Amino acid sequence: MTQIKKAIIPIAGLGTRFLPLSKVLPKELWPLVDKPVIQYIVEEARASGIKEIIFVIRSDKRGIGDYFAKYLKKIPEIEEVLKMRKKNHLLKELKNLEKITQNISFFYVYQKEPLGDGHAILQAKNFVQKEPSAVLFADDIVESKTPCFLQLIKTFQKYQKPIVALYKLPKKSLPFYGIVAVKKIEKRVYKIKGIIEKPSVKEAPSNLAIVGKYILTPEVFERLKTAQPGKTKEIILADTLQKMIEEGKEIYGYEFEGKWLECGNKLAYLKSNFYLSLKHPQFGPEIKKFISTIN
Repeated sequence: MTQIKKAIIPIAGLGTRFLPLSKVLPKELWPLVDKPVIQYIVEEARASGIKEIIFVIRSDKRGIGDYFAKYLKKIPEIEEVLKMRKKNHLLKELKNLEKITQNISFFYVYQKEPLGDGHAILQAKNFVQKEPSAVLFADDIVESKTPCFLQLIKTFQKYQKPIVALYKLPKKSLPFYGIVAVKKIEKRVYKIKGIIEKPSVKEAPSNLAIVGKYILTPEVFERLKTAQPGKTKEIILADTLQKMIEEGKEIYGYEFEGKWLECGNKLAYLKSNFYLSLKHPQFGPEIKKFISTIN
């Protein structure tokens, strides 16, 4: 059985939707309740059996590496201060982060220019070599009992073809996403017949949107190598998958179980933060009380 042990996390974007704050702090490090967005993605990867993660970054996003670094000179000093001040709950959180990074190796590769998500993924080709691998975008958090990516892995183990995460949306939301035409194979599993970017409600072939979680096979990487930039002068993963479908290649979609929490723009990020804050076991009850006092 083919195992998925490597994950690519592209975070080389300019973060223009989050300006001006993203000028100085990568949006992936923004807190979602009490931990950064990127930690949710790494936790999902770890819980799904991933052993190696490669971040595709810009040269000015070194903070990601520092956050997940297993050894930093200042950590012992911080721990001593917390012990002295009897801040055991904060010590526990540091140890929890350390636990998350155990048994995972982190690597970094640079995308020098913002030439599209397909181009970013391609920068990690030498890392994955000829293995199928995960691609997880940091904008997409999923709240679920079974890790979302683990659900995709189980589908891949049966079909051994590229897998795309899918989520049902209300009709009014379809024009803002990549929507797929599909043929249902079994419960929650679809063969993708086409990908349409931001269709009108009338043109949308289904109500299934693409979420930024994929399993890509070596063939997809080979196609990305020869892909030509589109109208935006970028190499887009969805365009490459669409061309493969047109040539008769099999691409599957899995409608995962769980709630999709977007973090790709300010409003979506605020909604996700609010949702998770209300559900947080420590902060949720107090936030609900606070809300009840607002006129």
